Amino acid sequence: MTLAQALFSFALVVGLLTIIPGLDTALVIRGTITRGRGYAFAALLGIQVGTLIWGAAAATGAAALLAASEVGYRVLSYAGAAYLVYLGATMIVKTFRRGWDPTVEAVAPSRSGARSGFLLGLVTNITNPKVGVFYMATIPQFVPAGQSPLLVGLLLAAVHCVLGTVWLGALIFGANRLAPKLRSARVIRWMDRITGGVLVLFGARLALDVR
Repeated sequence: MTLAQALFSFALVVGLLTIIPGLDTALVIRGTITRGRGYAFAALLGIQVGTLIWGAAAATGAAALLAASEVGYRVLSYAGAAYLVYLGATMIVKTFRRGWDPTVEAVAPSRSGARSGFLLGLVTNITNPKVGVFYMATIPQFVPAGQSPLLVGLLLAAVHCVLGTVWLGALIFGANRLAPKLRSARVIRWMDRITGGVLVLFGARLALDVR
């Protein structure tokens, strides 16, 4: 298998996974409508940086060490689960707070707002060990003989990033077109409650999977 064949084959695999709605989809759509397009793209950037980190870890064997270490895997899983549950619960509780006006945040983000969006995408990605396990199981199969595992791993992760950016970017632009009609206090409150519930469910499922 040549490097070009490996990149193309891997693109077919992750391309199908990319379009399946998941946590990343919920985060960028919610971010676009409640905080603006800039915030959503900052979150998208954080997601893709996390993808590159997992790609490098899988290529160098770090992800395999994590999967082999039951304690390490459990610690990362529970940390990720706790973070998701905390984030989701915070979103939900905030919507019931008196005097909270959700439309105030629905503007072009400040530098600190963009930073929080980036950290949200990054942390939700790197604290999910399932991403690392998936990469560990797939990336070594697409490393051609004689090629640098780290280089190929980063290239494969970059392919995943490009596909993810195109797909999630399209969702952000689509949601941004609808945002003026949806950016009301009532809609944002319910969107935060639904997204928060999704995050809590993801976190609970992640914790239960490692029991």
